[in-house]
This record gives sequence, structure tokens and C-alpha cells, in this order.
Amino acid sequence: MKSYRFSELSDDEVRSLIARPRIDFSSVFALVNPIVDHVRQRGDAAVKEYTFRFDKAEFDNIVQLVSDLPDPLLDPRVKEAFDIAYDNIYAFHAAQRTPERNVENMKGVRCKRVARSINSVGLYVPGGTAVLPSTALMLSVPAQIAGCKTIVLATPPAQDGTICKEVVYCAKKAGVTHILKAGGAQAISAMAWGTETCPKVEKIFGPGNQYVTAAKMILQNSEAMVSIDMPAGPSEVLVIADKHAIPRHVAADLLSQAEHGPDSQVVLVITGEGVDVNAIEEELKKQCQSLPRGEFAAKALTHSFIVYAHDMLESIKFSNLYAPEHLIVNVKDAEKWEGFIENAGSVFLGPWTPESVGDYASGTNHVLPTYGYARMYGGVSLDSFLKYITVQSLTEEGLRKLGPYVATMAEVEGLDAHKLAVTLRLEDIEARHVLT
Repeated sequence: MKSYRFSELSDDEVRSLIARPRIDFSSVFALVNPIVDHVRQRGDAAVKEYTFRFDKAEFDNIVQLVSDLPDPLLDPRVKEAFDIAYDNIYAFHAAQRTPERNVENMKGVRCKRVARSINSVGLYVPGGTAVLPSTALMLSVPAQIAGCKTIVLATPPAQDGTICKEVVYCAKKAGVTHILKAGGAQAISAMAWGTETCPKVEKIFGPGNQYVTAAKMILQNSEAMVSIDMPAGPSEVLVIADKHAIPRHVAADLLSQAEHGPDSQVVLVITGEGVDVNAIEEELKKQCQSLPRGEFAAKALTHSFIVYAHDMLESIKFSNLYAPEHLIVNVKDAEKWEGFIENAGSVFLGPWTPESVGDYASGTNHVLPTYGYARMYGGVSLDSFLKYITVQSLTEEGLRKLGPYVATMAEVEGLDAHKLAVTLRLEDIEARHVLT
């Protein structure tokens, strides 16, 4: 891994360092646009064709009702793990419900905000080089809590048309209504437009490769009238380590993201003196060689790097500029630095908090902004599946107090009908009071 000393970098060098490996979206869009159009025009037939082309899977029904699926048989140990994860994810997201509050801004002028679930949502669960039933939980549990009525889960099938049994288990447990047996841009398109058998959804969630991301970006700006959770790119982690961090733990944390794929990026920030960087690099080599997905991890490490920082303030300054998807703060007294962190998808504090716990079962959501989008996006939460409606209610006294100010503002803007809607009511109020 290349190394840099933060204090010696120019502004241009810092900007270059925090920029992610470039994705040529123009060429990706050129490949994805025809898929989006074909699915819109031909529905299920197009989805089946692309599923056969990309996943070598051929079958009759691309959509199944979850209620029609038999309960999958899982190893008791596996079932318990997913049950614990479900309980923790449910508890954390259920706690995000906000109480409804009525605010009386002036006497007789009451305002509130009410939450309503998004009626239909699409959840994308990747299944290319690795099956991710944990993502099925991360997306379906908050949808279940929010009360979404139609929940479509899309995931690539095996060649025989079956779906990973752990994904099916999570889908049934968390209230998914439909499973779309398709992946890639064709799955995103089917959920966005709707097909003969796949319900149209109003918002699409979930991570995916560059083709999935491109399809989401194209469709949110199309006539499909669909929104997405966030832009996303390859998985990434930034680890801040001091002399107290155990080298093999640091190496394992870096590799846990590098193994996602060759386009993942991992960054190590060394804070202060006394850190055995050689030991960390030796552990990286040793552990990488023993990983079944070590080839992916090794490629990811070729465009990853180390930054040397003078102290924690400098370390966090760089981290905030980089805005990582995952930030691991493996330093002494890590909790005291939490308030300095401004840009990160999810934060893991202290030596006993590997990023893996957030990926699976601590309760936080692992669908997070990548590619620097943590500067302006947060990860998936209960709010992601809700929309908020404002409600106001005025009494006669309230309109008498507030109305003249509204009429004046409408007059300034030259919107006479706005003014009239108020003044006519005020005239009627005054007339009634005269009569009584």
C-alpha cells in the first residue's frame, strides 16, 4: 500500500487522494439504458431474457408471492444467528419512531407533522460473487416497521431458478410480499416500471454493482416516477489506528471490506508514533493469502493507501475529508473523539468493535453512502421508508391574528388570489361579529 504524510500534502494532492477510483458512468449508462427501455416495453419477457443471458437461469415465473413459499429449513445455528440479527435490527429501527407533536405557533394556529409509510418499496439484495441475506434483513425490517404495504425483494437466482434459502427465511420473517427472481439493471427496471407480475414500486433501496447503481440513477430521473435511497459505489472502510491497536485486528478490518470486490477501497490512517506498520502489512499479506476471496482483496489493496497523521485531530480531519462508508476508530479512549466526526456512513469505536458487527447483527443498518456521499447522505433508516405530511388547523381567532400578515405578504408578491382567500374569510368573520 502506498503511504503519505498528511501534513506534507498540498490541497490538490489531498483532493486527488480522497477521490475514489473513477467509474466510467458514460459507458455504463450506454449499456444499461437499453435494458431499462426493453424492460419498460416488454416487461416479464425482457427480464427473463436478461436473467438467462447474465445469470444462465431459465424458468417460468420470475415473481413469487412470499406467502406461497414453504418455510426454508435452516441449520439451527444459522437460524439463531439470523434471529438475533433480526431482533437487534428491529429494536434499533423501531426506536427511531418519532412521536407526533402538535405545535401552537400562535393562539389558534396549530401545526403538526405526521408520518405515513411509502406504499410500495423495492429492495435489491445482491447475489453475484456473494449471497447477502444480511442485506435482506437490513432493508426489509425497517420497511416492515414502517408499515409498507407492498415489499418486493429482488435478488439474482441460482441457475435452477431457486433463491438462497437464508434470503427466503429473512424475507418471510420480515414481511416481504413478493420475491423477484432477477438481478442487475433488469431487476431495478422491473421494480421501477412494473411488469405483468412484478408490482411497480415507489422507492428502490439496496446496494449493487455499477450496473445496478446506474439503473437506479437513470430511473430516478425518468418517467417511472420512482425514488432511490442514495447513490452508491464500491464498498470502503477507513481505519484510524494508534500504537494501542493490535496489528492483526487492523489487518482483518481492512480485509473485511477489501474482500467485497476488486473495486473496494480501504484506507489506513496511522495516528501518532509507535505504530508497528510493518506488522500490519505482514498481517495483511498473511491473512489475504488464507482468504477464499483473497484474490478480490489483493486487487482492492492495489489502489488502497496509508496516511500518516500527527495526532487524532489530524486523523479525523482527513477522515472527514474522505467521508468513508465505514469508519473504524481503533485508538485508546475512542469514544471521546465521536463529537469530532462529521462525515461517515457508520462509525465503529474502540478495539472491540469490528465493522463486521454493523454489517450483520449489532442493529445498525449496513446500507450506507459510499464514494464520498457520506458528506451529504446518511444510511438507510426507518425514515427512509416514511414520508412526512404537514398539517395545519386554524381557529377563527387564529385566522384573525395571522391572516393580516399573510395578506400583506401575498400583496408584496403580487398574488392577489392568495390574499383574497384570507381577506374574504376575515370579512365574513367581521360581518358575523357585527350581526351578533
